[in-house]
Amino acid sequence: MESSLGICNEECLATVRGQELRSGQREPRLLTLIERSGEFILGVLANPDAVVSRPVAQLSIPVNHKFQIIREAEEALLIDFSDDPSVKIRIKGEKAPELVLELQDDERTQTFLIQVKSAQEQVATRLSKPKAMEPLTPAAYRAPVPIPPQRATKTASGENQAKPLKAPMSNLNSTAANHNATEYGFSDSLKNTIKAEEKKNQQNRIVASREPPPIPTLPPRKASFPPSTPLPPAPIPKEAVAPFQARGSSAVPNTKQDYRSEFDYMDRPTSWPESPTTNSMRQSMFSSEAGQREYLIKHRLGKKEKEYVDIQPFSFFIGTWNVNGQSPDSSLEPWLCCDPNPPDIYAVGFQELDLSTEAFFYMDSSKEQVWVEAVERNLHKKADYKKIRTIRLVGMMLVVFVKKKHKKYIKELAAEHVGTGIMGKMGNKGGVAVRFVFHNTSFCIVNCHLAAHAEDFERRNQDYRDICARMTFHLLDYPPLSIVKHDVVIWLGDLNYRLFLYDAAEVKHLIAENALKKLQEFDQLNIQRQTKRAFSDFMEGDINFIPTYKYDTKTDRWDSSGKCRIPAWCDRILWRGGNVQQLKYRSHMEMKTSDHKPVSSLFKIGVKVVDEQRQKRVFEDIVRAMDRMENDCLPSVSLSRIDFTFKDVKFRQLQKERFLIKNDGQVPCHFAFIPKPNDPNYCKPWLRAEPNEGFLEPSETLEIYLEVYVSKDSVTLLNSGQDTIYDILVLHLDRGKDYFITISGNYLSSCFGTSLETLCRIKKPVREVTNLIDLGEDSGTEKEKSVMNLLLVDGGNPEDKPLKIPKEVWILVNHLFTKSCDQEDLFQTPGLQEELQSIIDCLDTSIPESLPGCNHSVAEALLIFLEALPEPVVCYELYQRCLDSAHDSRLCKQLISQLPRAHRNVFRYLMSFLKELLKHSNNNNLTANLIATLFASLLIRPPPSMTSRQTGHERQKAINFILGFLMSADED
Repeated sequence: MESSLGICNEECLATVRGQELRSGQREPRLLTLIERSGEFILGVLANPDAVVSRPVAQLSIPVNHKFQIIREAEEALLIDFSDDPSVKIRIKGEKAPELVLELQDDERTQTFLIQVKSAQEQVATRLSKPKAMEPLTPAAYRAPVPIPPQRATKTASGENQAKPLKAPMSNLNSTAANHNATEYGFSDSLKNTIKAEEKKNQQNRIVASREPPPIPTLPPRKASFPPSTPLPPAPIPKEAVAPFQARGSSAVPNTKQDYRSEFDYMDRPTSWPESPTTNSMRQSMFSSEAGQREYLIKHRLGKKEKEYVDIQPFSFFIGTWNVNGQSPDSSLEPWLCCDPNPPDIYAVGFQELDLSTEAFFYMDSSKEQVWVEAVERNLHKKADYKKIRTIRLVGMMLVVFVKKKHKKYIKELAAEHVGTGIMGKMGNKGGVAVRFVFHNTSFCIVNCHLAAHAEDFERRNQDYRDICARMTFHLLDYPPLSIVKHDVVIWLGDLNYRLFLYDAAEVKHLIAENALKKLQEFDQLNIQRQTKRAFSDFMEGDINFIPTYKYDTKTDRWDSSGKCRIPAWCDRILWRGGNVQQLKYRSHMEMKTSDHKPVSSLFKIGVKVVDEQRQKRVFEDIVRAMDRMENDCLPSVSLSRIDFTFKDVKFRQLQKERFLIKNDGQVPCHFAFIPKPNDPNYCKPWLRAEPNEGFLEPSETLEIYLEVYVSKDSVTLLNSGQDTIYDILVLHLDRGKDYFITISGNYLSSCFGTSLETLCRIKKPVREVTNLIDLGEDSGTEKEKSVMNLLLVDGGNPEDKPLKIPKEVWILVNHLFTKSCDQEDLFQTPGLQEELQSIIDCLDTSIPESLPGCNHSVAEALLIFLEALPEPVVCYELYQRCLDSAHDSRLCKQLISQLPRAHRNVFRYLMSFLKELLKHSNNNNLTANLIATLFASLLIRPPPSMTSRQTGHERQKAINFILGFLMSADED
């Protein structure tokens, strides 16, 4: 009997409706996964509403080794602004055009994606199985790494992999029920508070929070990660062939494609820098002598790279353009094809691709595909190109093309993005990046849009440091790689650095006189680089073109608007790395679409190309030398220090110490910090070692940093005394002994991360309370006592009555209410890290009449305070009822009335303040939807006991709950 598609012996496994995004338009589609005689097919049907019982597939895409379904980065923002939550996927297949589709983010879609993944895995399994009776001979060298030959003394049992370590699951069910177990807010359930915050961070890890604070870039450290070069085939003696065949894949390069890496974007493991948890894959690799030996050989092979690579030149075209939300209205050839010879690789970056509300809030942009197609149409006509990656964050987009003949030499491709808006939640500023290895040289290309306004060069410096500290790439076989851990880094974009000249007429006069060198003496970026405050290790070519900002759109006239912006070189291209020669650096004045002019640079870059025969000889020499050494020697290291004391540790204040580890033995060694027995992590959450593993050659010395940083994930336990600044690190040598490093220090408690109930009972600065349970006699000044009298619950003895709301909340909100209602872009512009730390210290040590720092810093401090609360303002136990009542304002008010007193008062106080801000929306650019979206993520958080990820529909209910209060009429 025929199926619905007219083919026999087939079964429909799953279907889902969606919309195809094509040239800015949306067209309805029906996706169907079909199993036909053991093969899988993805059918894409048009006009699904017209389908009854016998649909005709518009496309039939076989699910084979060429099939890819890629889930786009679903949450470039930490919070979800979408009214209609959706998932965007990209489908690539054999003999089919690339499709971009948008599906509802619901259970049906998740089921469909799981079914497709299962089909891919079945296909991969079939592809990886050898034919019956086929001998397992070593395959020709390509990319994956074979296990090198083992000495005769080693057995197959040594290759068993260790099971990944998993953190023990705490019993979280009682957390919400016991939130009021003690009147001070520190019940036993606080032991699980950190689990709740870790879970929230994991849900939102696509864009990490603004913590930890930016760490300046460091030069790449030796032995911090294995080189990209795969090992050549191991030399196998004739007598060893049989044992290798018996072990199966040990001698055969694993050619199975990784079907998980792109599809399961949301399931990516937590990165090493984000968590001290030891990566389970790494544990497995080093759990056997075979794995240890393989990685050590790979490390030594990388050290001898110069013996088997040749440097060959390749041309790179790098372009950047802030398009001011415009669509392409003319050919891009004057920009992209301005050189007679076609480049080997194109990297083209855009900023302000889309300025619409949909792009800013919902991450959806119809202009992405329009601009990508425009670039593709206008690439150099003398060569054929293949797009290898596109990544977009709000209005920032980076697209990379390579000549088709070079595509096979591109490997280890990855893309990431970082938002640097307020608390890391807004993606209107930040960076996107693509990294890859071309032949044997690693590249990282970063496209950024930094903070605006002429006077805000410090914010631009902070954005740069943020991107450097938080941008990490996740590859299957390596620890996360930062930007600086690449051979060549190219940084482009609207860096937004202006001139330290504030007279537009003077600047225009110098430009007319062609006094560009004199003008560049006032260039903010040049000054920041010279003073080593940003981009200090990057190079930039001579600028021989006039400023590229700001023009009247569609003209070559300088800005004639009322603001009359001063011309500046906002659009820049910089680089770091060896064997890089900049051939051209220019602007393209003929392009008039935007208020910026595009900029391009042509580079000639020396790329390391492997000579396979020479590499094989080096590899064989390493294996023989290791065999000799392993018979005679054991690894040994010496440490310059083993005891460390961190004084006066504070919330969100990074402290660093360093020590040296030296290989004083006769053989190379691998070291790693390992968990203690019964511990899932190698250290406590407030501690990190960088690097936490590595290789050392004999007599080689490596610097290791120990970093202590108390974030919202660890502050509550430290405040309550359930944790202290004390830990012992175990530094383990493979085939060697363990070394023990002691960490100690004193922690200064903070109001951040302390419960609302406890803060309401503390009438003096938190730092003056010995253990946050010492709520004795007040000893404040007369001014401090006057503030307390304002906040006391009506009636009764002041010494016995708690405050109506925490004094810290009142101080923050009162500052914003009296000084910031008309502040432009309030709650949308991040504060400065130094000012934030001053505000936190001020609240912890005094009851100030005013706070230091700008309004943006105070606003962010309020958000950080709410995010760090161990129990959110809307208590965990009322979370589900909150969502269920979001549609009914009467039920919402009833629920708030049932909150504990401190929570109820804080909620009402915040709503009154936010409603007042909305009265000034013409000046502060705030909207009810923006405020509700931002504060819903902080006031209404899912309880720790929730095992499933919070859905977009649930987030929207929380937003609606807050919106109901913001839009309601004022009440007495």
